[in-house]
Amino acid sequence: MQLSKGKQVTLIVIILLLLDQAVKIWIKTHMTIGESIPVFGSWFQIYFIENNGMAFGMQLGGAVGKFFLSSLRIVLVGFIIYYIHKLIKLGASRSLLTGMSLILVGAIGNIVDSLFYGILFSESTFTEVATFLPDGGGYAHFLFGKVVDMLYFPLVDTVLPEWVPFWGGENLIFFRPIFNIADSCITIGVIYLLLFHRKYFLANSK
Repeated sequence: MQLSKGKQVTLIVIILLLLDQAVKIWIKTHMTIGESIPVFGSWFQIYFIENNGMAFGMQLGGAVGKFFLSSLRIVLVGFIIYYIHKLIKLGASRSLLTGMSLILVGAIGNIVDSLFYGILFSESTFTEVATFLPDGGGYAHFLFGKVVDMLYFPLVDTVLPEWVPFWGGENLIFFRPIFNIADSCITIGVIYLLLFHRKYFLANSK
């Protein structure tokens, strides 16, 4: 029996959110900041960092910026849910809804960190692993939790030759950003929609 489109979206979101949060919680409670576990040699590592900002470790400064970003994410999630509901009513394909589901997972995944991790965990440091529900309370208030990142792909790690203008002798790392499963879902969802459903959005934007 085939699932309805609404149930399909719900199932995708739940499964990927559980995966995203399970990985983050394990990292948070088993690794210290800056700790690295090689997966495939040096070019794919589980490398634990936290950030206060946007996807791929980008920052939006200060407490005001953090509050604004967390609030904006909540509004964005509400809009995405509304839009998916609208797409289902319009008879959008399951393929298109899958792409939108990935974007929703990414938006919700990092919101959970921001809303609750500061309350639920002690602070992760370079020397101490965080604990869940610490006796003295968490490390931050509601909305001010840090996002856990761990996927690191330094595919190229080299020193540029001295003859290269401006950057000669400097270290070059590609790909430098460290991200998480939620970030990946957003990126994959957007690329997927642009590649396979661009015509749908163009036709319905007129």
